[in-house]
Amino acid sequence: MTQQNNKQAILNYTRSMYMGNFAQAQLMADDLFAQDSTLQLCFPFETLDDIAHLFGIYDTLLNAIPDLERRDTIVMSNATDRGHEWVGCCGYYTGVMVRDWLDIPATGRMVSMRFHEFYRFVDGHIVEMQAIWDIPELMLQANAWPLAPSLGREWHVPGPATQDGISTQPLNPELSAKAARIVTDMCTDLGNHATGGPKAMQLPKYWHERCSWYGPSGIGTARGLHGFRHWHQIPFLNALPDRDGNPEHGHMFADNNYVGYTAWPGMFMTVSDDGWLGIVPNGKRISMRSLDFWRVEGEKIRENWVLIDLLSVYDQLGLDVFARLREFNKARHYVQHMELEL
Repeated sequence: MTQQNNKQAILNYTRSMYMGNFAQAQLMADDLFAQDSTLQLCFPFETLDDIAHLFGIYDTLLNAIPDLERRDTIVMSNATDRGHEWVGCCGYYTGVMVRDWLDIPATGRMVSMRFHEFYRFVDGHIVEMQAIWDIPELMLQANAWPLAPSLGREWHVPGPATQDGISTQPLNPELSAKAARIVTDMCTDLGNHATGGPKAMQLPKYWHERCSWYGPSGIGTARGLHGFRHWHQIPFLNALPDRDGNPEHGHMFADNNYVGYTAWPGMFMTVSDDGWLGIVPNGKRISMRSLDFWRVEGEKIRENWVLIDLLSVYDQLGLDVFARLREFNKARHYVQHMELEL
């Protein structure tokens, strides 16, 4: 029952955020999180001091989006093969953005920001959090993204097609082991590209012909293996040919047909060749945080939700996205100032 208890604890905690009651959520977090828990949030926040620090960040987001609420589309839990108990959450924060946040201009309209958040439990308490919020998604909705356009489709990423991402059904150990094996084998075979090229990855063996790959804002969504290859994988591998994405770098676990993976970081590579996402190649070795969810249908992967901490990648390469955002949107603030004077 530990797996179910951990999942239910997270569902109770996050329901307060769905109701917009972040003060109640903080009170619950004070009991749910261990006092010495490790809290990792995406760039620019990084390692947080404590729960008060985390909810201080929520306060700034609430200032920008007063009717902020959280909507989960996947909540899954299980232990890894090393015995670590994890709960993974996929979804988005949403509301009307009436004030700037992190210098992202207010839109005056409803916005959404995806999240992938993973929580490690020990004896009923959270001892570690690894979380990525898709901050570039807000920049794009504010027409303020200051870097290269996405190759994939930018849109509001959906939850699972089967509408069963949040389930309190008992864990099926055989089904879970099967899903984990399919995803683990797929990730292992991806590593064969360096020596055997695209065929060595055996993508058709693992991916459904109608698969959907939901990448982060800045990369976008791709449909089918053709879309996945052309809008993400080919540019990615061309620019990062020495990519080391061994699943052993992180934590993988399965809950029936769903598989989750989190690592801080989980990949290491050098930006070379023609560069990536408009980044000029500089031969610099970087790390990458990628928090993922897969849904297995039958014998193959049908859906894959991926969030990469792209702002951390840019930061490691010496590119200050927020400074560029401020420059990119300087004219907008100038015009607003002039209108006020008139």
